[in-house]
Amino acid sequence: MRKEAIMARLILTANLLALMISLYGCTESNSGRGQLVADKTRRATDRHAVIEAAQDKEVDIVENMSLHRRAYRQSLEALIKHYRTTGDYMKREWAQKELAALDAIPQYNYIIEASVAGPDLTASEEIPEADDLYYGAQVIEDEARKLVFIKSSEKLRIALDRYNQIIRQYPTSDKIDDAAFMAGKICEEFKDYSIALIYYQRTYQWNTETIYPARYKAARVLDDKLHRRNEALELYSQALKYDMLNASQREFIQERVAELSASKGVTD
Repeated sequence: MRKEAIMARLILTANLLALMISLYGCTESNSGRGQLVADKTRRATDRHAVIEAAQDKEVDIVENMSLHRRAYRQSLEALIKHYRTTGDYMKREWAQKELAALDAIPQYNYIIEASVAGPDLTASEEIPEADDLYYGAQVIEDEARKLVFIKSSEKLRIALDRYNQIIRQYPTSDKIDDAAFMAGKICEEFKDYSIALIYYQRTYQWNTETIYPARYKAARVLDDKLHRRNEALELYSQALKYDMLNASQREFIQERVAELSASKGVTD
């Protein structure tokens, strides 16, 4: 009976694995690919001390789930080590297969740092540790763009994690707007458009004089990807006024504002 139960569990794990892989293969908007856990050996993360009650509850649930993820992995690794010591090849192979299945199942970072941090931070202080993290993340991101798709995606998630670490650990750093903008670009690449929008918004909320065209990028996401055209029109206008734009960006915005304004006039 015990052997049958183990085999049934293995079959269930394989079926779940096949289902999750098929779901992961989809590339629809807001797929969450940018929120996949970059380093599956690391689960627990520190959080801000002040978080709204609903967010606080979410953090507790997510961190508890993360601890269970890690405990499951550690138990499988301990089993593999035990069966290697005792020479039980068959059971060691089972445990190795189960660990491989665990690694193949997508695991997400459910806490989006920019959302938790809120719009009221100010990018004001020069903090060497934050600077080091930022420039290190840029190196990782540059390396990612030289790799093939799967390895590139993993590297980009690691870079995204570093940008989030800046926001999480150094919320007064003058690099938080830089980190938010770079995180937004990565999330947009992963087709996580709603998350990218939050990061772009945080960029200009945290530094109203940011050097990045964050309002323009946010407006493009609202316009092209989320189809929230009234909000896009407002942000396009703000981008013309506040963003550091190149000639082609400025020309595009002027044309798009005219189109959206005309369309709004017809539908009003």
